[in-house]
Amino acid sequence: MSDPTQNPPPDDSGSQPPPSTGSTEGQPPPAGQGSYGTTPPPPPPPGGWQQPGAVPPPVQGQTGGVGQPADLLPRFVARLIDFVLLGFVNALLVSVVVVGVIMGANSGAATGWGMDTGAGFAANAVSSVVSAAIYLGYFVLMETNRGQTLGKMIMKLETRGPDGGRPTTEQALRRNAFTAIGVLGVIPFLGLVAGLLSLAAMIMIAVTISKDTVTRHGWHDDFAGGTTVVRIG
Repeated sequence: MSDPTQNPPPDDSGSQPPPSTGSTEGQPPPAGQGSYGTTPPPPPPPGGWQQPGAVPPPVQGQTGGVGQPADLLPRFVARLIDFVLLGFVNALLVSVVVVGVIMGANSGAATGWGMDTGAGFAANAVSSVVSAAIYLGYFVLMETNRGQTLGKMIMKLETRGPDGGRPTTEQALRRNAFTAIGVLGVIPFLGLVAGLLSLAAMIMIAVTISKDTVTRHGWHDDFAGGTTVVRIG
């Protein structure tokens, strides 16, 4: 017979862990994985997505770099180079034209005071027209065909139209119309006024370029419909 005072064997059914069923429900995901078991995508770059190779639009304080609107100083130097070169060409051609006008006016006639005065007025009018045609024609032809004048080639600048291509003839004419102000010299005693107006136009261009810190547009760029001068090197 068994001893009624002997303790029964211990029940180990409650001390064993339940068998694994392979389910991971309620367990945290492994390190480096999201709720779906994959690494989350990286955040988008600052400023949004851009097409590869696209030139970013100009922003505040980022003018002057390659592909960006050019600052005032290189544009001033480029224009100065053009004016110096055109000055020599203009002086040569105007001298030839004026001499021809005076000789033609005085040929076969007495050289009295009245004739000399008339020839002087005629020479002044012709020289004003020739000078305006030289300056305006040079800038229009160079900008519409190449987007660059000689000065801009040296300074590695380029003039572009509102659509990013080369300016049209109309845009180039409007943009450089101030270079032909000297044509007012065909009217006697307006030569000085024309010179002052040309100087005022260039000062206003410099002021408006300096104030526009985003696109560096001068008033002549806005008058042309939105042309822009950019750095290309």
